[in-house]
Amino acid sequence: MTLPNASSPLSYKDAGVDIDAGDALIERIKPLAKKTMREGVLAGIGGFGALFEVPKRYQEPVLVSGTDGVGTKLKLAFEWAMHDTVGIDLVAMSVNDVLVQGAEPLFFLDYFACGKLDVDTAAAVVGGIARGCELSGCALIGGETAEMPGMYPAGEYDLAGFCVGAVEKSKILTGQNVSVGDVVLGLASSGVHSNGFSLVRKCIERAGANTPATLDGQPFKQALMAPTRLYVKNVLAALAQYPSAPGSPAGIKALAHITGGGLLENIPRVLPEGMAAHLNKGSWPQTELFAWLQATAGIDDLEMNRTFNNGIGMVVVIDAASAPACAATLRAAGEQVYPIGVIAARADGAAVVVS
Repeated sequence: MTLPNASSPLSYKDAGVDIDAGDALIERIKPLAKKTMREGVLAGIGGFGALFEVPKRYQEPVLVSGTDGVGTKLKLAFEWAMHDTVGIDLVAMSVNDVLVQGAEPLFFLDYFACGKLDVDTAAAVVGGIARGCELSGCALIGGETAEMPGMYPAGEYDLAGFCVGAVEKSKILTGQNVSVGDVVLGLASSGVHSNGFSLVRKCIERAGANTPATLDGQPFKQALMAPTRLYVKNVLAALAQYPSAPGSPAGIKALAHITGGGLLENIPRVLPEGMAAHLNKGSWPQTELFAWLQATAGIDDLEMNRTFNNGIGMVVVIDAASAPACAATLRAAGEQVYPIGVIAARADGAAVVVS
């Protein structure tokens, strides 16, 4: 049987996959990943699998895993050619989730998929991933770059990330010892983070040429693309200083990462049955960014608090006696901290009440 055009060999590159570009990207990534190395890494980028040994200081380690993406924030990254911070978003979305269980993030893997690999763009993205890992004490030990012709429009890509952390079995945060009178501390977000961007993009479209030049002292685009805040190191330090054993009335009892669903959907995930969080409206400032989004979208406070983080990216639930000192500790570490509410018994109402 004679194949058509058998005299003209077809390479993988002819089919749209550039192996040389992939190799060039790996060489660009290696020094970035090297900066994130930490205890436990046995073999990192380059092998078929990455090896990691749980640090021996753990007596009864429990592994905690998390995975996430960046969502439609990527559409703005493509449109505005701003690729250097979405990698930080990718890391933050997973490590902040792992942190909520009281766990220390240990290692991270990423998945970068595109139609045609642009080495400079991919290196900018992975540079952000490495920076996010470095800032959260998490090793970037592997990942996958997939070049799939015809799967993605030119200039676009998708991201996914996967993180594994560890926590002592006796120190897992379950929220089951949250009780009436505990204080809810809110840690400020750095902006929209990585949720609600489908509505953000609609607001930009509605505003057209009338978008403000700056928001909160930053150029408009930078304000919207500000990467998700990494809370890991500061909150782990607070957990070490204000621990709460199971059943204990003191210490940090629960954490909530405020992502999709906002304050109204995420805080209830860490409260025991019969408990509600009563938040005080106005106890934290609304930034220019969120005020602009609310005004442009024309939505009420309820919709704001269940769509966006609305200025609070992480919630800490702690006993009332320890709350002032814990807040001071977090502020000294660089966090903006607001006492935003208290825990009360839940009757027939919502698990989060803002009034």
